[in-house]
Amino acid sequence: MLEIHQFPCLSDNYGFLLHDPDSGETVCIDTPEADVILREADTKGWKITQIWNTHWHPDHAGGNEAIKAATGCRIVAPTGERDRIAGVDRMVSHGDRVNIGDHGAAVIDVGGHTAGHIAYHLPDAEIAFVGDSLFALGCGRMFEGTPEQFWASLQRIKALPAATMLYCAHEYTAANAKFALHADPDNRELQAYAAEIAEQRIEGKATVPTRLGRELATNPFLRADSPEMQARWGGTASHETFAALRNAKDSFAG
Repeated sequence: MLEIHQFPCLSDNYGFLLHDPDSGETVCIDTPEADVILREADTKGWKITQIWNTHWHPDHAGGNEAIKAATGCRIVAPTGERDRIAGVDRMVSHGDRVNIGDHGAAVIDVGGHTAGHIAYHLPDAEIAFVGDSLFALGCGRMFEGTPEQFWASLQRIKALPAATMLYCAHEYTAANAKFALHADPDNRELQAYAAEIAEQRIEGKATVPTRLGRELATNPFLRADSPEMQARWGGTASHETFAALRNAKDSFAG
């Protein structure tokens, strides 16, 4: 069984270490804060053997060189961002496979937040590391992509098994819940989810990971193809409804 160690980094990032006890390998998913990541790995008694980057932003790849210098690990990163990520040993694209021990992960194109953003799906473990492409009750800002591209990316995530646990990179859920309730106010399941989130945050608990099945029922960005959301937010195509939601979230005051 793979082990996942999750811990806070920077102001609102999460660090993830994925460990395979059989092979002894440890993968660091993105590198938001090198010193913290190395300390957490040392505390666990794990040696980082790989880094899997999801995209180029500094709070995801900024610790690459320091961690590689300390551990000698190999760095895997998206082909589409080859010139923006340091120390890369292997470039991967949609449909490629990476491994930790005998456990395989499929590389998924989830471009939109950045043009070359990728996710890593480990079907046997029912987990996916999705970076900033999708959050609990939200999605990343559309810095480099188009609505058509981003919606196609979300479709690929939606196609994963509903039991998949999504490890997103930030603790944004409380703020996302406020917008979700504004965007989809009649959604009873969303209302219950938002109440749970409020309690979790009061208690200082993480809201990550999140189960895909619950996101499919409550995340407004994943519901841009529903008649209810299209009636409320407009658009004759799902990517147009998605764009309207993303634009509204960008200016939402809460």
